[in-house]
Amino acid sequence: MNASMELNLEEMLRIKLEVLRREHRDLDEAVHALETSGRPDVLTLRRLKKQKLALKDHIVKIEDQLIPDIIA
Repeated sequence: MNASMELNLEEMLRIKLEVLRREHRDLDEAVHALETSGRPDVLTLRRLKKQKLALKDHIVKIEDQLIPDIIA
């Protein structure tokens, strides 16, 4: 029963990871669009970049949970 719950948790983490990666890509596109506009709003740009960094940190945390520890 425990293995089944772990598999379920792993599947949920993989789904969450894909959602976060998609959000990160969307923010990247928004940042790029804002930067290439005539006069970008610096405050909005800074806020979007901060959100991207937070998402990246969350992505790395989930990736670390999914990669098994290997004792060398």
